[in-house]
Amino acid sequence: MEEFPVRTVEGLCLGTSLAISGFFYYVYRKKRKTVDKLNDAPHLTLDGKLADLLNVTPGKCLQYVVIEGAVQPLGEPLRSQFQEGSMGVVQKLMLREHKLVWNSLSRTWTDSERVLHQRVNAVPFSLVGSDQANVRVLCPLEASGLEMEVIHEKFHQATYGFTDIIGQYLSGEKPKGQLETEEMLKVGATLTGVGELILDTDRVLKLRPPTDGSEYFLTTADFETLRLEQEGQAVVWQVLASVFALAGSAILLWVGCRYYRSLRVRWDQERLRREFERLAAGGTGEGSTQEGSGEQETPLENACVICLTQPRSCVLLECGHVCCCYSCYQALPQPTCPICRQAIKRVVPLYQA
Repeated sequence: MEEFPVRTVEGLCLGTSLAISGFFYYVYRKKRKTVDKLNDAPHLTLDGKLADLLNVTPGKCLQYVVIEGAVQPLGEPLRSQFQEGSMGVVQKLMLREHKLVWNSLSRTWTDSERVLHQRVNAVPFSLVGSDQANVRVLCPLEASGLEMEVIHEKFHQATYGFTDIIGQYLSGEKPKGQLETEEMLKVGATLTGVGELILDTDRVLKLRPPTDGSEYFLTTADFETLRLEQEGQAVVWQVLASVFALAGSAILLWVGCRYYRSLRVRWDQERLRREFERLAAGGTGEGSTQEGSGEQETPLENACVICLTQPRSCVLLECGHVCCCYSCYQALPQPTCPICRQAIKRVVPLYQA
């Protein structure tokens, strides 16, 4: 069986597209599973009856629930370093450097950003509902979707002299400045938590990351916004997986079409070979009846110009020269006429009456 003709570049593109498509499909399935879990998760009201509900639940645990409440620290809250009176339970300080980098390909300056320093502080906190019922939030930094409010943002412009300008053009980097930001999850903010709810031995409700590996969410948005956002991400990953799968299918189709065309050429060549063999067998039989058992010699004016032994048996098109036998035509290193060097488009048998 003939080898399926896949070139190196085509094989590389095919393997890359299938690998990327498989990775995107894996992410899509994971996101789809998260969306299904969110759709099936029960919404619980944070009140005094919640502890009694967990107390009668097997294992005193609900694996995946949605709960909302106001943020309240369990001890001393965090205080903002830049804004007076701002207090929170999670604080993120970041210092980023902005600069222009010379792109030699596009011959332009492009923006670049680099994190110079980042620090995250957190204190234990709870979600408080009606009747002063509260749920302690565990591992908040492991949660997804925790977007905090930016309470401070200041850009420090870079200053440089003449020698700095020369050094920038020589190095290809031009500093713009540093951006200083502070984000905080403030006390009193409404927070939506999605995770595993348990009742501790001292009757303390706790929300923690699910032990079955499901995604843990803490967000200041409402649940419907969170669900729609996750559904949108799942659709994006699905589209990306489909696009790369279609690209791989297109490459396979292209290789298959080329392989089919090569097979058609081989089939045509095989058909011509059989036809020439049939004609040669017929000519040999006629010569044997005329000359008896002796071998008939081909006249020189009708001999193949390449081997000088076999009779000329094919017409080369489009030039129309009759100059060689079919065996020598097949042995030509390039499909060009031996007489005029014109490209041979096709060849047909020569029928001599």
